[in-house]
This record gives sequence, structure tokens and C-alpha cells, in this order.
Amino acid sequence: MKKSLVLLFALTLSSSFVLAQNKVTVVTLQNTKESPTISKHIYGHFAEHLGRSIYGGFFVGDTSKIPNTNGVRNDIIKALKELQIPNLRWPGGCFADTYHWKDGIGPKEQRPTIVNKWWGGTTEDNSFGTHDFLNLCEALGAEPYLSGNVGSGTVQELADWVQYTNFSGKSPMSDLRQKNGRTAPWKVKFWGIGNEAWGCGGNMTAEYYAGEYRKYATFMSDWENTGGITRIASGSNSADYNWTEVLMKNIPLNMLGGVGVHHYAVIDWNKKGDGVDFTENQYFQTMKSALKMEELVTKHGAIMDKYDPEKKVAIMVDEWGAWYEVEKGTNPGFLYQQNTMRDAVLAGATLNIFNNHADRVRMANLAQCVNVLQAVILTDKAKMILTPTYHVMKMYSVHQEAKLIPVTFQSPNYTFNGESLPAVSVSASKNNNGTIHISLVNLDTKNKNTIEIAVNELGVKNFTGTILSSAKLQDYNSFDTPNKITTNTFKGFENKNGKLQITIPPFAVVVLEGK
Repeated sequence: MKKSLVLLFALTLSSSFVLAQNKVTVVTLQNTKESPTISKHIYGHFAEHLGRSIYGGFFVGDTSKIPNTNGVRNDIIKALKELQIPNLRWPGGCFADTYHWKDGIGPKEQRPTIVNKWWGGTTEDNSFGTHDFLNLCEALGAEPYLSGNVGSGTVQELADWVQYTNFSGKSPMSDLRQKNGRTAPWKVKFWGIGNEAWGCGGNMTAEYYAGEYRKYATFMSDWENTGGITRIASGSNSADYNWTEVLMKNIPLNMLGGVGVHHYAVIDWNKKGDGVDFTENQYFQTMKSALKMEELVTKHGAIMDKYDPEKKVAIMVDEWGAWYEVEKGTNPGFLYQQNTMRDAVLAGATLNIFNNHADRVRMANLAQCVNVLQAVILTDKAKMILTPTYHVMKMYSVHQEAKLIPVTFQSPNYTFNGESLPAVSVSASKNNNGTIHISLVNLDTKNKNTIEIAVNELGVKNFTGTILSSAKLQDYNSFDTPNKITTNTFKGFENKNGKLQITIPPFAVVVLEGK
């Protein structure tokens, strides 16, 4: 019988004066050699031509007084490199299915303009295009994830884009690439075949899209896919399980690298609530929507298991995050929102879900990277701030490419107005150096939670910790107070007689490291 590691999680709830013991649960940790690896691509990001994401965000132009490299802000490059960003998805989103890539290459002054019909009706000059994006990814050390135009494009157009970016021999598209100043191909691995085909990508049925996917995928590569590209299907809208079923049933597995899933934590699409001025009820409902991710990846994964028991095809949650009303006084089509401790808790809990489903979830893209929705970076002219979500993503980067340590336990409840949610979220991993990382989130707004772990079987004795917390759930980093919320050393744990007792404050995110 294979040796397993056993942890005891003693979960306790505390009131203001009394610490009451909760049920003690035995947690079995399988040998990490046989556990899945947590793909670094779970920690991916998304940059759509939307609001001030690209223009006025990433890209300020090479004549800007803001320090830049080929028009891309140096401070953003530095911040994302420190985040160890593994991949970046571009140019959309809904924008992708109106984007024609050849309009964004060649001399900038000769490029045609485009009206962004989806996001604010603004006119863009195509000055940020394929070379700019792929060179940015090189600077970041990140894999580019290109979202191809299926809705208003052609098979030939997407096939040409693959050849332009990837082919090293002589061909019409590689000759054009060299004419435009790039000799070596970029070797783009990740390719999305359309976006939200069920909606803004063409309002297609699942059956129709499956046929379109097969056609596009055929001409993007050869019989054996010797180019090694990963072709990703436009996946379901949240809980549309029929969409996944139809795709898995009708697309040959050798043509399918991943199936997307999009899910946003939204209270009510018609009344999404303010990003900063929110009640505890709105917080609770946001968390309820966010935690639905557990059900989504489980049920979509179960459908995929029927057709792909070896789990060769990945779930790609290539859009996720919180969605609120735009900040007062900003363009409603630009989706600019602030980022509070609510978003930090949401990010930590969601990433724990992805980690714990690493056998099937192998890519995810937070929406979005700069100035849009649950952004990790916000800019205001020359100013730049890092959001609470940025700090969570940086704390959790230790899980990238580490072996998952499966955890099971009975969480205490966070109860509000007669409804309950799991209060504690946990994931754990072991990296190649034998270092253990345990990430924990307490969703409860009022009660701290204490967890006890028997760690003598882990082979580590010395622990350090990092915490992200703040005095108020509604706290955020502003351009006047950019460091109001930042990480600090966490000392709320004690290691005694092989048992690690951790007390997590309300609405806080903690990462422990054991060596």
C-alpha cells in the first residue's frame, strides 16, 4: 500500500470571548509524486481592447513622457514580472471577433482605424498590434494566448496569423513578418478559436460552433499538429453544461487542447452593486456567486471525463473575476472598478478551487489585467497602483508548477441572514525543493477561524507566513494611499508537538511556507 500523509484539521470558531471546538476531520494527503502539478497557467491574465486596458493602460506610445519600452509602460512590465505572470490573453473578449490582425501590422501611420463597437464605441488607431503584444509577452517572460476571430473573420485569416507568428521557413506570411521587422517567429502556443461563440462571438448553437471549430482547427495546423499549438474551444457561459457536452461529443480529442469556461461573480446583472460602497449582504452574495466555481469545474469536468477519461483536454477558465457597476463618473463602456478586500478574498478562494482541481483545470485568466474589472493594476496618467488582488496573486505564485497536496476538511460556516457559506478555503502544494505552501482564506466578516494541522508527517518544522488583511472589508488602495493594503508578515500560528495551529482573522488571506 502506498504511503500517505495524514493531517488533522481541527477547525474552530471563535466568538468575542469563547473559542468553541468544531468537528475534527482527518485529512489524507496522497503521495505528492502521484498528485497533479498545479499548472502555472492557472495564474494567467487577460488584456482586452476595452476601456483603458490597452490604450492608456499598457500602451502609452513611444513618445510619452511616462517611461516606456516601445510604448509599453515600464512600471507595468516590472510589476507583472514580479507577479510571475505566466500567460496573457489578447485581444479579447468580445473585441476579438471584430479584430482583423492584419490591420495591426506594418507602419503605424498606414494602419486603418477601427471602431470598438463593444466597449464604448471608441475609435482606435491599431497602433498596438501583433508585434507590440508578442514583444510585450517576451519582455514579461509570459506565454501569449491569442484569441482568434471566428465571428467575423475567415479560416484563411486565422491560418495566416498562425503562419505569421510561428513559421520559421519561407512562406508568404513569414516573409511579411520579416518585412515588418521580425526575423524569428514567436512560436505562439495557445490559440483560442473564437470567444463566447454562444453570445457576442456569433450567437451560435453548440452544434453549429462545434462544426466551425473543427473547420478552423483543421487549417491552423497539419495532420499531426507538428507545430505543437494548443487549440482552445470557446467554452460555456457559466453553468451551460450542454455546451460542454456537445463540444466533447462532436470534436475529436486530437483537435482539442482545452475547453473554456467563463464565470463572473455577479450579484445581479441588472443591478451589480458598487465596487466600494457595498453592504455585508452584497459581499455575501458576491462570495456565493464566486464559490459557485467549485460546482462549475466539478460538473464540467465530470462531463469531460465521459469522453476524455485520461484528462488530456484541459478546462480553461479564461475569464473569471468580480463584476460591479463602474466607478461613478467613468465611462460605463470602460468597465473601470475599484478593488477592495472583498476582491482579495474572492481571488484567494477562487485560486484555491483551481489549485484543488489541477488535474483538469490547467489554465485560467483573471479578467482583467489593467484598469478593467478585477484588475491587478490601476493607472491614472503617470500614477500606478497595485490592487489587493495583485497582492493575492503574488502570494499564491508559490503554487506555480508545484505538486498539489489534496486537502479535505469540514469547513466552519459563515452565516448571514439565514444563509451559510464555507468560511474557510484551503489549498496546499509541495515544490521541487520540498518546500510546502498552504494558502488559506477566511471569508467570515466577523469571526476569526482557527485551524489545527498535524504537520509531523510533512517533514518540515519551520514555518513562516504572509498575510493580506485590512481594518475594513471596503478598504482599497487609492492613488493618494497606494499602500493602504499590502502584505505583511503573519505570526498568527504556533507549531507545538507536531501540530500547527493557525488563527486567521476575518476576511483575510494567508500563505504559510514550511521548510
